[in-house]
Amino acid sequence: MNDAQRSLLDLLDLLALERIEQDIFRGESRASVVPRVFGGQVAAQALVAAGRTVPADRPPHSLHAYFLRPGDPGAPIVYTVDRIRDGRSFTTRRVVAVQHGQPIFHLSASFQTQEEGLEHQEPMPPAPDPLTLPTPAEILPRHAGRFLTPAVADRLLEARAAIDLRYVDEPPYATVGEVREPRSQVWFRTNGDLDKALADGAGCSDTVTRPLLDICLVTYVSDMTLLDSILLAHGRGGWAVGDVVGASLDHAMWFHRPLRADDWLLYDQESPTAQAGRGLGKGRIFTAEGKLAVSVIQEGVIRVPRV
Repeated sequence: MNDAQRSLLDLLDLLALERIEQDIFRGESRASVVPRVFGGQVAAQALVAAGRTVPADRPPHSLHAYFLRPGDPGAPIVYTVDRIRDGRSFTTRRVVAVQHGQPIFHLSASFQTQEEGLEHQEPMPPAPDPLTLPTPAEILPRHAGRFLTPAVADRLLEARAAIDLRYVDEPPYATVGEVREPRSQVWFRTNGDLDKALADGAGCSDTVTRPLLDICLVTYVSDMTLLDSILLAHGRGGWAVGDVVGASLDHAMWFHRPLRADDWLLYDQESPTAQAGRGLGKGRIFTAEGKLAVSVIQEGVIRVPRV
């Protein structure tokens, strides 16, 4: 088994929550590149917990979440699901993630049966073929000297090993001091063979349907780069460089059309505003065929460190 496949299996195991009561689940955490649980992990696990209490023919169509406290990567997280509503077409769930007796994350998610209706979408913006762009293993070591320590590059590569994520333009840490338009694009897909991992009985394969798993994996990735466009507008490199400190505050996603997390997806991101120590990021996720699959909005704390 190669390293990419092993990393993918580790991520799928992370989404394999243990059911400890009918609507109570426990998820493991793992070390992150910052001294707290990665927000995308908590959001994805919470959506898995909600989805496991919903009929399989109702995929999620939206989620709204708040990050309340930093998560401890050395401790498990308990997810309690409230069955708010089970309607004829829509199902609503509320999830609270708890560590050390305190809530660290709150999520509301809505699920819908498949139906036909009016349809239109924004066109997909132009972007180069992802296979022509440098991989993380190619670009991160080139800029290791800009980071707080050279080891940060290795930690980033390890933390994101399950995801093949490629920047269309240079990431913020590569152009510190250069003010750019507050827009960013990345292509991403899972690293490794997702079908093989599930066929081989990966951790979550017997508890999560494939449509729900694809959405949860995209939720996991959605928190990785969404605030980059804020940094670009101010010539900042990010936490890894040490010229800002920040954290996600809230996160909302709308799932419009089916997608596969192991196919290339374009994450088109922008920031319309930053103020008062906070910044807003907006994103659209398109399939390689040009279908608008997901819309994302997140607000985060973005502060310049005090000297």
